[in-house]
Amino acid sequence: MRAWGPLTAVCLGTFMLLLDVTIAVVALPDMARGLDASLSDLQWVMDGYALALAALLLGAGAAADVLGRRRVHVAGVALFAVASLLCGLATGPGMLVAARALQGVGAAAMFATTLPLLGSVYQGRRRSVALGVWGAVSGAAAAVGPVLGGLLTDGPGWRWIFWVNLPVSVAAVWLTLRVVPESRGARGRRVDWPGTAAFAAFAGAVTYGAVRAGSHGWAEAGTLAAFAAAALALGLFVAVERRSADPLLDPRLFARPAFSVVMLGALAFNAAAFASMAYTSIWLQTLLGMSPVRGGLVFLWLSLASFVVAAAGGKLLHGVPARFTIGGGLLLIAAGQFCMAFLDASATASALVPGLLLVGVGTGLVSPGIAGAALAAVPPERAGMAGGAVNTFRQLGYALGIAVLGTVLTSRMADSLPRDAAHALAGGGAGALRGAFPERVLRAAFASGLNAAALTAAAVAALAGVLVLALAGRGPGPRGSVPGPAAPALDEERSAARDQAPYRR
Repeated sequence: MRAWGPLTAVCLGTFMLLLDVTIAVVALPDMARGLDASLSDLQWVMDGYALALAALLLGAGAAADVLGRRRVHVAGVALFAVASLLCGLATGPGMLVAARALQGVGAAAMFATTLPLLGSVYQGRRRSVALGVWGAVSGAAAAVGPVLGGLLTDGPGWRWIFWVNLPVSVAAVWLTLRVVPESRGARGRRVDWPGTAAFAAFAGAVTYGAVRAGSHGWAEAGTLAAFAAAALALGLFVAVERRSADPLLDPRLFARPAFSVVMLGALAFNAAAFASMAYTSIWLQTLLGMSPVRGGLVFLWLSLASFVVAAAGGKLLHGVPARFTIGGGLLLIAAGQFCMAFLDASATASALVPGLLLVGVGTGLVSPGIAGAALAAVPPERAGMAGGAVNTFRQLGYALGIAVLGTVLTSRMADSLPRDAAHALAGGGAGALRGAFPERVLRAAFASGLNAAALTAAAVAALAGVLVLALAGRGPGPRGSVPGPAAPALDEERSAARDQAPYRR
């Protein structure tokens, strides 16, 4: 226990926070029925968590370096547990969305401190083993999420997808306090609170604008005001970071084309690969009549393909330039989404399998190496910043993807249904609409919306893939190659240790 207790404690928290990114996907139809939630409500149930995680991840890492990483990690787990309890007790969509955002705050504190804590405890071969186990746990959480969510939703009910976090949180806090030593970053560092607030305002405003556009239109005054506020917040963030002695994210890094395109790849990766899962789950359950468990099992094709390719690729693709695996992986994701863009009123879940397998293979290629590609694009003293930026852009991409694809989905459905009916159908309200519209019309409308969303995701992934192939680092050797799954984190820790920058992945 003394040797591997810290790894167990950290992995418990990691498993929970990554599980909650996807576990709610298959429960969305039940949430909609139980809480009388609209499509926008369901979008925010997913986005509230991802957005808070993305907006606060860099700031939480900087705060942990000053306040103590174990302290911030334990506070994050405790907050995550309280928020999970509130999610399960939610009496309406507003309370659930607020509790999900609170979960995201706790998750940011946990995620930002996970690998720095491991790096402070383990050295040498033990560190490599610990990071390998951590990577496996991370992959397992993504694979298990939809299936576990389906089992809990189909069994005791959707509220238990949140309540199951409570005993795990208690165990994680107890074990962390018992076996994980405290650690901090360099003395004299300051937390960039203005930068944190400005970035959170930007992320929130741009996501709100994309969600609002789905129900009110892109040219509506409130939508335009949200995007204007996002632009203002982004400008403020750049100005603050340029003047900060300890910036969260140095804007000058984006002058490097290789860094900029890797961040674009990270943003596009989560948006294109995962954001459409929420709407596909609603289609599977409300139009095809699948149970939450069966609906969750459909996504297992993606998870298993990703897990197998990531595990095998660490050895087989060692030495291959990262631009090929990341760019090629994004193109495979684009191909997978394109394969899923030919649904019709008679389509079944089997029509998704080839596309899900391709997306899974692409995910298995992109995920292990994208952090290493970001590190290769920056000076060694910015390694910690680059690693944190990758995760921030990935989560922001997921939040924006859900918002934008939801807008595309409903816009296409509105071509054959009244707008109100299209929103109700996309939000899981097929049962209430069956008296007013023939079943085939509803199925055709939803299939058409999913096709449009898939084509949009494919275009995003294809564009990002081409840019990564063209502009990402071309140099051979360790810094231009794809290491094994644990190697990016290990390289980042070494670089971060040299300048005592925060270690965030």
